[in-house]
Amino acid sequence: MIYKHLFALAAALMLVGNSYAGNGNPEGYIFGQSITWDSLSLITDGRRVTPVMGEVHYSRVAERYWDRDLQRMKEGGVTLVATYCFWNHIEEVEGQFDWSGQRNLRKFLEACKKHDLPVILRIGPFCHGEARNGGIPDWMFDKGCKMRNENPVFMGYVKRLYQEIFKQVEGLQWKDGGPLVAVQFDNEYRGRGSYLMALKKIAEEIGFDLPFYTRTGWPKLASPVPFGEILPLYGDYSDGFWDREITEGCGKYFEAFHFKPYRVPTATATEQLGKQEANAGKGDEDYPFFTCEQGGGMATSYHRRIFIEPIDVYASAIVKLGCGSNLLGYYMYRGGTNPEGKLTTLNENQRTKATNYNDMPVKTYDFQAPLGEFGQRNPSYYAIRPIHLFLKDFGEALAAMPAYYPQKDKPVKKGDDSFLRWTYRTDGKSAFVFVNNYERFANLTAKSGVTFNVGGQQFPASPITVPAGASFYFPLKLQLGDVCIDYATAQPVAMRGGNLYLMAVDGIPVELCIAGKVMKNLKPKGSKKAIYKTRNNKIFLLSKGDAERLFLDKEEPSTATDAKFTKVTDCKGLRQITIGVQKVAEEPQDSDFNDAAVYTIELPTDKQGALLDIAYRGDVARLYANGKFIDDNFYNGRHFQYDLSLLPDDCKKLTLKILPLQRNAPIYIPRQAKIDFGSKQAVESVEAVKIWRR
Repeated sequence: MIYKHLFALAAALMLVGNSYAGNGNPEGYIFGQSITWDSLSLITDGRRVTPVMGEVHYSRVAERYWDRDLQRMKEGGVTLVATYCFWNHIEEVEGQFDWSGQRNLRKFLEACKKHDLPVILRIGPFCHGEARNGGIPDWMFDKGCKMRNENPVFMGYVKRLYQEIFKQVEGLQWKDGGPLVAVQFDNEYRGRGSYLMALKKIAEEIGFDLPFYTRTGWPKLASPVPFGEILPLYGDYSDGFWDREITEGCGKYFEAFHFKPYRVPTATATEQLGKQEANAGKGDEDYPFFTCEQGGGMATSYHRRIFIEPIDVYASAIVKLGCGSNLLGYYMYRGGTNPEGKLTTLNENQRTKATNYNDMPVKTYDFQAPLGEFGQRNPSYYAIRPIHLFLKDFGEALAAMPAYYPQKDKPVKKGDDSFLRWTYRTDGKSAFVFVNNYERFANLTAKSGVTFNVGGQQFPASPITVPAGASFYFPLKLQLGDVCIDYATAQPVAMRGGNLYLMAVDGIPVELCIAGKVMKNLKPKGSKKAIYKTRNNKIFLLSKGDAERLFLDKEEPSTATDAKFTKVTDCKGLRQITIGVQKVAEEPQDSDFNDAAVYTIELPTDKQGALLDIAYRGDVARLYANGKFIDDNFYNGRHFQYDLSLLPDDCKKLTLKILPLQRNAPIYIPRQAKIDFGSKQAVESVEAVKIWRR
């Protein structure tokens, strides 16, 4: 036995939650007809599952792309979809519910059903999601009642909202064979649990009848929700646009890269929630450890221009799994664009009536997500995909394994490079060791002479050096047909058709031990030639690149052509950057762009499948088509992109307006932006404009 003290596991399995059986389970779903949960995981038809949940906001995505991008999410390893239903996206004008076009929730749910993707619908009434007033319509603030409160006026409007949402989901709940498996009530709520229970009561009286219900597990509630009624979900971000500081590496985001025995994020939404303690509410630790906001990227606010690298997403996901999470939920997985408002723009900003903590872009909600604003596959899409393949094939085994912390006595300190961070999960027979030697901005060093001791078993036979920036997991006592893999210094990716696929970790020699026999210095050979085989089973060793694209159809290569652009006018002057009510810099207003530098970009006749890519430097850029404002970009070093397929056929040119980035602007600009002011007080330029096609 790897781990002799199984009392913790036994105790965990005693805490069994609600069970649910419906007539659902269309073929292909991750869930079966019955769905239960205990303190470890979701259980479907008696089988544990470890879903990968990807957030996509249907009302921020053009309807024409729902099918394509749900398929891309599925190919990326997503097995569960989460989406907000923003109140002000569907009832911006009081009494006028708009479910048309990209606001058509029912059609989106039907698309999810088509792709065998179950859905958690986050129905508010407060959502946040960087939406105006957190999604609550402006007109609600004229009703003379307290928001997010059990007063009869507010709850009366919530009931009407839920009734309208239910009309969209009726017949599409899990019990009916539809994709809707759960709903989330409100978001980041810190008041009395009775409010959340009142929301649940309204929903159930209307007709919501779902396998489980959720809430965000942060911040700590003022009073609890009765155990078993609503599951708390957590998350972590590697950086935050909401932070009040405008320096690199501020806040407690470093905790996302430490294996820690607590679930509550302490750096999320600090602008509105303030300081948060690293402890959950009473009884919350008895729930399974699920996440709904594991950072898949990060938005840019005007005062804080975060730049997320793929390793930030990958390493923090490895850490979360190592800490025992059995539902890996990314926010965001697919970015988007705010829909057109009837009365106002629909972005969060400091001048609105509520949730006015940050100035966000008016249009873009790209979030630097694995699938970008227009569904383009970003590098992080591929980077985290091997983890998702692993959870699909090994999730049942992993879900039964609690996390153990051999370094539990070491404090979680920013930039601590004094030891190698690792943990393991085991069911007493098999185990997975999780290692993370990466922390954003910390420059952790390589660790030499490393072996791991798991319940008395030490491996590998030859000590390894863990490179700086490495993040991975290794298997221990992994069964492959009739043989047992004692250990491997390579990362499991998939088990298909009796064949095991491993991924070599850059900089670590691959050592494979089977039945006591050690094979050393194995090299990746791809999926064509096995490094080990029996009569019925094979082991393939893949490079990182091959593992990231395993089982994906070969993609057509992308081609780029130059687009002609012309500078029409220079900037007429520098605007005065004001400080808003939240004590951070305010974004420019529409009138400020009257003084911006102006360019025109000539467009091809065939716009289908064409992605415009603008390499520029500046403060804020906006695109206009036939005089209409269509998208914006807060400069952080990334290119400004736009899907030309969304333009009308008669659009021959785009207008690009850029405000200069000022030398002493009170904003955080990341190192990746590579700004060199030289002797200038401000910079503004366009280096290149290209059109990409696949």
